[in-house]
Amino acid sequence: MHAPRTRLRRSLTAAAFLPLLAVALTACGYGSQAKDDDTESVSAGGRTLSSDTVRIGYFPNLTHATALVGIQEGIIAEELGGTTVKPSTFNAGPSEIEALNAGSIDIGFIGPSPSINGYAKSEGQSLRIIGGSASGGVKLVVDPKKIRTVDDLKGKKIATPQLGNTQDVAFLNWISRKGWKVDAQSGKGDVSVVRSDNKVTPDAFKAGALDGAWVPEPTASKLVAEGGKVLLDESTLWPDGQFVITNIIVSQKFLSAHPDVVDAVLRGTVNTNKWINAHPDEAKASANTALEKLNGKALPAEVLDPAWKSLRVTDDPLAATLRAQADHAVEAGLLEKPDLAGIYDLRPLNKILKAAGQPEVADAGLGVK
Repeated sequence: MHAPRTRLRRSLTAAAFLPLLAVALTACGYGSQAKDDDTESVSAGGRTLSSDTVRIGYFPNLTHATALVGIQEGIIAEELGGTTVKPSTFNAGPSEIEALNAGSIDIGFIGPSPSINGYAKSEGQSLRIIGGSASGGVKLVVDPKKIRTVDDLKGKKIATPQLGNTQDVAFLNWISRKGWKVDAQSGKGDVSVVRSDNKVTPDAFKAGALDGAWVPEPTASKLVAEGGKVLLDESTLWPDGQFVITNIIVSQKFLSAHPDVVDAVLRGTVNTNKWINAHPDEAKASANTALEKLNGKALPAEVLDPAWKSLRVTDDPLAATLRAQADHAVEAGLLEKPDLAGIYDLRPLNKILKAAGQPEVADAGLGVK
């Protein structure tokens, strides 16, 4: 593979500060809000595949490092030749699902909760998960002056990004297993669950309006930089310390019409993850450069370094953990029991992994027949 080349040219003004503790939409929730963008298309040149363009959606967040680095360094475009990559960014998972359903994007990087919800709402007709992207990077960070042990959480205000989002479900499930009672909809109970946008949470925490938060990176590290302490890393709750936080999804229509383009994008993501793992420091800098272009500013080292360290890019979608997350949402009363049969189509990815001499990945019995 050729050395990565910077290809993305884009800049966004940072979002205006939102009211303290406003309930807003985030990367892994069930609400709906898109982020306007002015992304330029990128192409490596050469032979065009069956589609002139592939539109890829993702979030300007470290948990989407595969997309950030793969597009920033031209690794994905390199596999597509003359087929143009048109990136789009989103602030909320549901808005990306809506864009996928509307045909505004073809492939997306997205969290497990909107993947599950989008598939279930469409009765299995809208999307397929075709690969993994990231694992880990979620922590419970607390004010050490108010909370020293787990038992101290009772009666405290703990933020999650949004009602029903991936971290909200995880926190509610953890509370339930502790034997504590919380009404999932209102957040009221033995612990007060406050739904707060990740952009707002650090300032609310600093102001003392929150006692802690169960949040993904880099928000968790931002809270630590504001004096917070990590009380729990969610990875300790999962087998082998791994759980899906970002998937790669595709429109079923696009997968059927342009399998060669899907294959090329997957080769690009596999190559990107390989490069990230082989060059972690360079990849971290590349991801931060992309974030600076997309968000208007880079992450400071005291936030970037620990956040990057807690994330793991992976081709494996960790399907068993997605099934478990769906079960947790059902148990919390936030989701009716979904039929997830066929949500995965890992055949293209496994073909690529096999050709590269890498082990195939499993779909936990939820793959297409």
